[in-house]
Amino acid sequence: MQFLRTLFWVVVAVVAVIFATRNWNTVTINLWGGLRADVKLPLLIFGAFFVGLVPLWVLHRTTRWTLRRRLDSAERALAEARGHDAPAVAATPAPAPTAPNIIEAVPAPSSVPVPPAVS
Repeated sequence: MQFLRTLFWVVVAVVAVIFATRNWNTVTINLWGGLRADVKLPLLIFGAFFVGLVPLWVLHRTTRWTLRRRLDSAERALAEARGHDAPAVAATPAPAPTAPNIIEAVPAPSSVPVPPAVS
């Protein structure tokens, strides 16, 4: 699995480098107050991508951190409720499954009369 992840990131990096070399053009950006900025196109695109990615990535990491803290707190509270000396999992084995009784599963003959043509 680690190999596939590494291969994916290598392919993404190669595609990004090829894109950047083929589109290395200067783009003029009109800013406020008559200011103009000359920026290379790949830098502008990658910069815009990271401006959108970083806030959501930070939100994701903080949410994960908060949930992990809450889970650790709940696990500690559960361990204290069980007591420090009690095992976390019961050591008794589960009962063996039993087969259903086939004789009891067969219905008894009914007392409903059957017409002679339907036998």
